Amino acid sequence: MKRTTTFAIALITSLTIVACGSSTTSSPDTDPGDTAVTTDPTTTVAPTTIPDAATMAALYTEAGPYPVGVTSLELAAGNKVEVWYPAIEGTTGTDIYDMRDFIPEAISALLTADVPAVYEYPAGRDAGAATGTFPVVLFSHGASGIRFQSTFLTSHLASWGIIVASPDHWSRDLFHTLSAPVGDRNSSVTELLETLDLVTAENVRPGSRLEGMVDAERVVAMGHSAGGGTILGAALDDRIDGYISLASGALGMGGDSSAAPALPNKPSFFIAGALDGIISAEEATRPSFEAVPGPSRLWIIDGVGHNGFDDFCTFGNGSGIIGVAIASGLGPLLESLGGLKRLGEDGCL
Repeated sequence: MKRTTTFAIALITSLTIVACGSSTTSSPDTDPGDTAVTTDPTTTVAPTTIPDAATMAALYTEAGPYPVGVTSLELAAGNKVEVWYPAIEGTTGTDIYDMRDFIPEAISALLTADVPAVYEYPAGRDAGAATGTFPVVLFSHGASGIRFQSTFLTSHLASWGIIVASPDHWSRDLFHTLSAPVGDRNSSVTELLETLDLVTAENVRPGSRLEGMVDAERVVAMGHSAGGGTILGAALDDRIDGYISLASGALGMGGDSSAAPALPNKPSFFIAGALDGIISAEEATRPSFEAVPGPSRLWIIDGVGHNGFDDFCTFGNGSGIIGVAIASGLGPLLESLGGLKRLGEDGCL
């Protein structure tokens, strides 16, 4: 998939740099090729040549060397946390999630069994973990999102040797958006940091699937849309080495422009879609990049809208989850929910 390749080269390169505790130099806006070509500091003699962007991209076109495992954990408050991780050799299988499981029952009951609401991807549910220790990415979903929302990306990162942990944020996830939100802007930051506490505890718990594989010294926070506000708050924690903002910027933790947290002085990477009609790349993302005190990168991708960073546009043969909902007779409900329809279809066909 083209977008997997595009994001993987940028994210894996930046994660390698940020999670290893090294730094990059501040730079003006670059194209994807320039952004991806970054020298990783090393204790040995540096190579005389740096692979060009096309060569590096080819390395990450396919899934990485690890099969992918996925498991579900739970925070003390009850929030589910999905974790993708490098699995043992020979792991196979297909994992799925069904959007009907993330909406109130009264709405789900209106959908027929044949509604295309299922997303499939290669991963072994509760598979054994690969040997070794691996860096951690904490993923924060956007408004009306779910912890699975960017599985195309989170599972791909796991195949390249990264543990990705993604909690449901009850203050803004899809279920609670359609019912009654629980918590406030600050609670999403707490949930993300508690997710780090959780995987760190699983690392030392005998019999845990994550036992002995979590490198808690290499941690990056990554957030989409409103999640971009959450990671700014989380990255103020000393355990977070850097952060990656997707279709976001210096937003309030709830996804608006108020009460934006301080921009952390840590390595960062801001990525946005040039066609984003929800959070403007030029009015929100670029100013955040320019204001960040630490080393940073900016990449504005042509032809990409707000949902180019999640799975949602792939449902219904490209019509997206909003198209599926409308085809199922939920158009009037969507219209009654203010900007939810616009949010869910931005960047889809």
